[in-house]
Amino acid sequence: MTLELKNVSKRVGAETHIHSTDLRLERGSFNILLGTTLAGKTSLMQLMAGLERPSEGEVWFDGRNVTGAKVRDRNVSMVYQQFINYPNFTVWENIASPLKVARLPAAEIRDRVGRMAELLRLTPMLQRRPAELSGGQQQRTAIARALVKDSDLVLLDEPLANLDFKLREELRDELPRLFADRDCVVVYATTEPVEALLFGGHTATLFEGRVTQFGPTGEVYRQPRDLVSAQVFSEPPINVIAVDKSGGRFRFGQTDWDAPPVQDLEAMFADGYGAPFETGDPWLQSYDGYPGIVGSTG
Repeated sequence: MTLELKNVSKRVGAETHIHSTDLRLERGSFNILLGTTLAGKTSLMQLMAGLERPSEGEVWFDGRNVTGAKVRDRNVSMVYQQFINYPNFTVWENIASPLKVARLPAAEIRDRVGRMAELLRLTPMLQRRPAELSGGQQQRTAIARALVKDSDLVLLDEPLANLDFKLREELRDELPRLFADRDCVVVYATTEPVEALLFGGHTATLFEGRVTQFGPTGEVYRQPRDLVSAQVFSEPPINVIAVDKSGGRFRFGQTDWDAPPVQDLEAMFADGYGAPFETGDPWLQSYDGYPGIVGSTG
């Protein structure tokens, strides 16, 4: 049971929002889309959800081509960065709304809403309206509404970005626990590398509409495929300088020095001070089998 993007791309007029992308996300997995603002995270989520149709390629879920299927025909939930709740509904009515649309029995609706409210610590607020809630309570209400329907695909588009530090830390701890026993595909978009590292799972790094790398989060962080992937996953930001090499000498500006022995580079990589990149990296020149060196500040 998987969500698959097969050669999916999205163009709007002359602009390409998502370049050709292949992704396979397994059921029961927690997946992070990591990239700066306008990297393509929301566009990719909209393609997954069916809110947008790809210009090319196909979207498959559980072995079924759902490329042309409408959102209402998919079992999908999405939580946005903004607090999106029905302002005239109570918390109970907000959480229950997708279950009522699905016309579930009243007893089952009461049971599901009660369990979800308890899980997200919303029970004392069930009769309040969104305007009477704090920002964290409003976002927990939106998350509860997304989880209560047991969706096959749950999309979280920077859901913690507008919260203050304390609430953000609190919900960061809660989210992995909420999805630990759920048999669904979870996709979480963020601009913050620290969130990807905290959540674990799998991470896709995005840059200008391209997925530059995808794999287990720790592997993507420690073994970036290229300089762009390393920069996306860098905090604090990587310092990159252009250095000319001629024979056994390096030159930077008006300064030149002897190139270090390869064994010194190996020791540096082993200590975690740098990262080698694959041969053929378009951003870096090769040095005796080490195509490039990147050092992090701090």
